[in-house]
Amino acid sequence: MRRDFRLLATGQALSWLGNGFQTVALAVAVVTTGGGARDLGLVMASSVLTLLAGTLFGGIWADRLQPRRVMVVSDLVRFLATAGIAAMFAGLLPGGYHLGLLCAFTVVSAGAGSFFSPAMTAIKPLLVPVERRQQANATLSMLQTACGIAGPTLGGLTVAAFGAPAGFAANAVSFLAATVLVAMIRVRAERGPHEPMLRELAAGWREIRSRDWLLGGLLGATVYHIANGMILVLVQVIAVERLGGAHAIGLISAAEGLGGFLGAALAMRYRPRRLLRAGWLALLLMPVWAFAYVWPGALTAVLAGAVIGYAGLIFFDVAWETAIQDNVPQRMLGRVASWDYVTSFLAMPVGNALAGPMADRFGTDRVLTCCAVVLFLAAASQMLIRGSRNLTRRAPEPAAGPAPALVS
Repeated sequence: MRRDFRLLATGQALSWLGNGFQTVALAVAVVTTGGGARDLGLVMASSVLTLLAGTLFGGIWADRLQPRRVMVVSDLVRFLATAGIAAMFAGLLPGGYHLGLLCAFTVVSAGAGSFFSPAMTAIKPLLVPVERRQQANATLSMLQTACGIAGPTLGGLTVAAFGAPAGFAANAVSFLAATVLVAMIRVRAERGPHEPMLRELAAGWREIRSRDWLLGGLLGATVYHIANGMILVLVQVIAVERLGGAHAIGLISAAEGLGGFLGAALAMRYRPRRLLRAGWLALLLMPVWAFAYVWPGALTAVLAGAVIGYAGLIFFDVAWETAIQDNVPQRMLGRVASWDYVTSFLAMPVGNALAGPMADRFGTDRVLTCCAVVLFLAAASQMLIRGSRNLTRRAPEPAAGPAPALVS
């Protein structure tokens, strides 16, 4: 089983690293070909809308088929779509850059991604023993955080030296490598007979409603993500206008990455019996990050707040994923995960869209302060839910002593 986990972790690390290359390449390619902010916004919107439209169906198919098969096909599709983008910007396709074609490639890639994420959620608990799930989730979070820092950095160097097509090509190769590694995973999930698609989708929602901590968590997360969507826009404005511009943004991103890494490292070692309660309490640290932009408003305070807040956020992410894996039947994991993802896809853009009008009407600092309070209340309110307070680990913790590494 640990061999299978290493294959998944390595494949995902390569994929996350490659995504950082594409993040840089996309902005550079669109802007330097004369597309500007309008084209870039349309491409990003098409990606989000496709994820929103496809994720619930991706959860159904993750529970219908072997999740490994869904992941392999998804990564192959993303490889082909990303290779197509690289070819277009390299001038290998007739007509060169065309916004409609770029959006089409983006829709195909995002659609495949909407199937990949629920399938990955469904397969993860099968790869390690029950008592190692928290450590496995923390390991993946740590890898994702590290790749989130290294990917754009290496991508920027690559795009600067060889051009945007090289960044897209690197991401395409990362998807191909991930496909090969996932295809080597041997684990199989038990699957039963199919039902009509809408009935299966409704069954996933009933699974959520049957658990107070899960339903409350999703509702709380929806409110949280609306506020956080506003914060993520406003803090960028403050960083540019008050804290030093691009230099400050780079330092803040690094501090957020460091905090996430520390949160994942803590989750690997600290395994309380009531892990979900500890996770929600850790999430109470995020308002520290948001409020630091208002008071004291200095860059050093924002950097410290970013480390503290993101450490709490990533610890919560590990606790939340582990709670779902421990308590939701494996045959339902894909659908439950898809509902979880949809709350983010719906709420974040709403917050993004509200940020500008709300700041214009009430002032950036006032809106940011209110959003920080909403973050706090969204997390603290979960302590009113009995399941969130009292949910315990399904299996006993392993014997004391250092645990062997999952990834070598």
